[in-house]
Amino acid sequence: MQEFDIQGLLHDLSILALPVLIAITTHEAAHGFVAWRCGDDTAYQQGRVTFNPLKHIDPFGTVVLPLMLYFAHVGLFGWAKPVPISPRRFRNYRRDLVLVAAAGPGSNLLLAIVSALLLHVARLAPEWAAGWAMSALYYSVIINVVLALFNMLPLLPLDGGRVLSAILPPHLAIAYQRTERYGMLILIGLIFLLPMIGNQLGVDINILGWLLGPASSYVRSLILHVTGAGDILTSL
Repeated sequence: MQEFDIQGLLHDLSILALPVLIAITTHEAAHGFVAWRCGDDTAYQQGRVTFNPLKHIDPFGTVVLPLMLYFAHVGLFGWAKPVPISPRRFRNYRRDLVLVAAAGPGSNLLLAIVSALLLHVARLAPEWAAGWAMSALYYSVIINVVLALFNMLPLLPLDGGRVLSAILPPHLAIAYQRTERYGMLILIGLIFLLPMIGNQLGVDINILGWLLGPASSYVRSLILHVTGAGDILTSL
């Protein structure tokens, strides 16, 4: 019987959990901050415009479910507590709705760039710390790029759905907003159900993989190239 590798598990969790926590905290704080600047202080009054991860963690969606999926080896999925937004307080409803929705994915792309730049610093650390730091930063690039692109899918309740809802003509926006009640079911189907069915049939019907795989690979490679971090990784 194979022994449970607790050290390996802790190592994997350490280089994954920290980038994930920073990514979702930055994402939610960015939503709240931009909403505050646009005239809606709901999130600010509730203490959500902060980089304290405890304010954004959903016990089940951020901790329990991802761990269950990790041990079950069926992929990763989760969520943070949504930042409360009151769009009626916006100074310019349509413009500000787009800005607030785009702030989350935009912050993740910025964080991916910062993580890539920090790889230049991490390689100068003592040998015992450099490997861990560079792994965590590289995963930070991957996680933030995937999180940004995933959230920009034009599906409610994702940020891309919010942007689309804001730019559609009013009568179409109202009809589109009614689809939000089915959004989570659609996401679960795309993430888990269709790939499982495809595996049983021997057919690749991982639609999200088709969409996000090439796009995230391209954006990640572009960030690593522009920041010069790609040369560091290839030299290891």
